[in-house]
Amino acid sequence: MAATASPTTTKLSSISSSHRNSSINPAPRTHLSILPKTLSKPSCFPQKHFLSHTHRNSFAIRSKNPIFDLVSTKKNDPDGAFSFSEDDDKPREECGVVGIYGDPEASRLCYLALHALQHRGQEGAGIVSVSDNVLHSITGVGLVSDVFNESKLDQLPGEMAIGHVRYSTAGASMLKNVQPFVAGYRFGSVGVAHNGNLVNYRKLRAMLEDNGSIFNTSSDTEVVLHLIAISKVRPFFLRIVDACEKLEGAYSMVFATEDKLVAVRDPYGFRPLVMGRRSNGAVVFASETCALDLIEATYEREVSPGEVVAVDKDGVQSLCLMPHLEPKQCIFEHIYFSLPNSIIFGRSVYESRHAFGEILATEAPVDCDVVIAVPDSGVVAALGYAAKSGVPFQQGLIRSHYVGRTFIEPSQKIRDFGVKLKLSPVRGVLEGKRVVVVDDSIVRGTTSSKIVRLIKEAGAKEVHMRIASPPIIASCYYGVDTPSSEELISNRMSVEEIRVYIGCDSLAFLPMDSLKRLLGKDSPSFCYACFSGNYPVLPKEDKVKRVGNFIDDGLNGSVEFIDGGWVQGPHQQSDSEGEVQKLSFL
Repeated sequence: MAATASPTTTKLSSISSSHRNSSINPAPRTHLSILPKTLSKPSCFPQKHFLSHTHRNSFAIRSKNPIFDLVSTKKNDPDGAFSFSEDDDKPREECGVVGIYGDPEASRLCYLALHALQHRGQEGAGIVSVSDNVLHSITGVGLVSDVFNESKLDQLPGEMAIGHVRYSTAGASMLKNVQPFVAGYRFGSVGVAHNGNLVNYRKLRAMLEDNGSIFNTSSDTEVVLHLIAISKVRPFFLRIVDACEKLEGAYSMVFATEDKLVAVRDPYGFRPLVMGRRSNGAVVFASETCALDLIEATYEREVSPGEVVAVDKDGVQSLCLMPHLEPKQCIFEHIYFSLPNSIIFGRSVYESRHAFGEILATEAPVDCDVVIAVPDSGVVAALGYAAKSGVPFQQGLIRSHYVGRTFIEPSQKIRDFGVKLKLSPVRGVLEGKRVVVVDDSIVRGTTSSKIVRLIKEAGAKEVHMRIASPPIIASCYYGVDTPSSEELISNRMSVEEIRVYIGCDSLAFLPMDSLKRLLGKDSPSFCYACFSGNYPVLPKEDKVKRVGNFIDDGLNGSVEFIDGGWVQGPHQQSDSEGEVQKLSFL
């Protein structure tokens, strides 16, 4: 059976509940808006207005039921330790990048900025600094604080540095894939840190290998270095432009050479990249403004989609990479990835999430006694829900921040062991109460079902789930690690079927039309592919890398033999007008 949940359902069809006839009338519908806070963009990037698509994509998914036959969050390592990720059932941003030019403590500031971006990747970190025309590199596996100490930072002198934190899906030893990468070529050395994912990676790699290129990793970032090396144009600034013209997909990158720091963002602007300045004039680039805040750099503006910015002793130069396309910025940065104190795509993440909660309270109200959040990502939306509904917000779930990657499970099986390690219910808040639980998203549904059971076992009389995003029905190919489409519960089940599966009394998602109405005139500038299957850049390959830095340590042989790093690409069917009407994942 292939059941597809519509992400743009109306208020009534978004709610599945035995309590549909609530005695509380919905609050009056209000128009919510968030004012952009970004500064003006370079004049070479004119603002354009585009008509939104009037066609909706339909999906045909071949899959099995029930979902738990395919998906298990419990994995055991060879030693019998219970292994789980910190967010088993969430899409995950692949990485974060930092670049600093013109500060004598560049590497230390880079180290601090990476701390602020640690939520974007916890499995590897690296810094490259430049001193006396030499690139110094230190990379390692683990958290930023695990990789770097005082003595290692002493080995990274200079006034310029770039840094990277990364997340991966597999591999016990992944050091060779930890960025930044450093390569030498005929005109010098270059380091690069990349956030994103290229959808034409296989084609580019095959072309380069045919011409004699040798690859050390399975990272699509290495392809970028090869394209720079074979480019015939000069100076280096234009080599990056030449290389990026061949790339398709998502890329926000920072480069370091002997004398320049260069930042570039793809023409659609999928992944964020901001620019700031310290009081001493040092220029800083980072994936989020929270990194600028920590190192006391003032936020100036975003690096615009399709822009290349170079910084050297002569100052800052900006160049249009290619004709400015309609931006397609990742909406999930506001839903989940970014920290609430960041400004992303010119908007406050905190204000966005608070507004999502207000919309849910307005369009999916229910009689309740308390509003709680699934920490930490659901907290701000829960505050918005509570404020709009007039129901008190309380901490009904306490999250442990000290759980590592593995834990020894007792021989006597404990149900929901992984979730209980991370989340502890507060019986005094929950017992005998009708509880609204606000979370940012539901991916597979496995974690949500355990959370509902945890709350009910703590004595809650009713549990009503409110999700601060539309249903996720499609995989992402732009630098976010999401399951294959057949594993996404909203792509397999209706809202009512999901409610039954996770065991709550009612369930409602953020309606797609309300999300777009909130974004106002900026709505066409966001990518909603995970909610609609309408891909701004459709992969042309049968298989697409799940993430750009899939781990293959010890791999010898063709890229075809990389196991587990690929997801089936979408196949498009076009009507006579050439517009994509239907995608199916085989």
